[in-house]
Amino acid sequence: MHPRRTLFARAGLLALSVLCAPLVSAQTGAIKIVVGFPAGATSDALARVVGEAMARRLNQPVVIENKTGAGGQIANQMVKLAPADGNTLLMTPVATMSIFPHSYAGRLQYDPFKDFAPVAHLSNFQLGLGVGPGVPARTLAEYVAWVKSNPEKNGFYGSAAPGSLPHFFGVMFGKTAGIKLQHVPYRGTAGAMQALASGEIAALSTVAADIQALVQGKRATLLAVAGEKRSPQFPSVPTFREQGYDLVATPWYALFAPAGTPAATVQRLAKAAIEAVQDPAVAQRLADMGVEPTGYAPEKLAEIMKADYERWGPPIRESGFKPGE
Repeated sequence: MHPRRTLFARAGLLALSVLCAPLVSAQTGAIKIVVGFPAGATSDALARVVGEAMARRLNQPVVIENKTGAGGQIANQMVKLAPADGNTLLMTPVATMSIFPHSYAGRLQYDPFKDFAPVAHLSNFQLGLGVGPGVPARTLAEYVAWVKSNPEKNGFYGSAAPGSLPHFFGVMFGKTAGIKLQHVPYRGTAGAMQALASGEIAALSTVAADIQALVQGKRATLLAVAGEKRSPQFPSVPTFREQGYDLVATPWYALFAPAGTPAATVQRLAKAAIEAVQDPAVAQRLADMGVEPTGYAPEKLAEIMKADYERWGPPIRESGFKPGE
């Protein structure tokens, strides 16, 4: 080949390689997924399983950092301030993004809709209503009738924390069923479950997976789940809608990046996350944890986030919840 032609050919290849390199990976170093809850929590376990699968697809290490505090708010604040380069992600449940803007109105140090870029919807999880061994009800209709028979004595329900999604879901159910329910907050899941099993509290609004051990041990009964369809963990337990109560709540976990992250980077991360949760082996691991894999793109995650923000506003206001009370 003529030397001049050879030079032009090499220059062309070099230019092509420079142009194509960002399409392969514009990111370098480890990707950090920040989780606002401690090691061992469902959100932490989910992040580790998904992060491991993403790392294989991105050919980049993925590390998990637990930044606990304020019900997940500290992690959100940290990711908000991180460089918008795709190397720092937030893994969070619906609460910090669609619920806290209502329950902590005027107190949040981040704006869920302005400070973050949706990346991928990873999974749903089920809420449910359980009753203790002393409650003579095996259906929602029987429970409602029992509460109405003596509201002052029977109309108490618990949740694992004030201001939590199960707390507000109990408000929604009481309104839908036409009964007055009084909320009793506990400090954590373990305390709430112990109170239900011992008969200290008659009913519990809870993450369905959390009550599984009590149900299996016949120390509690799960009356209904709040999803669009039944939970794979409790296939014999009907939904609220199946029992005549038009009530659906579908909490979720999702990945977010700091606002301003380049669209191409968001799409690359989204593709890896979606492929991860839709992988049969990974999906099975998530199902074993009590969550339902989804794998929705950024656009759909944004729609779901906004719809939940609008859905949960009324029951939160009706609850009268004030942070710190």
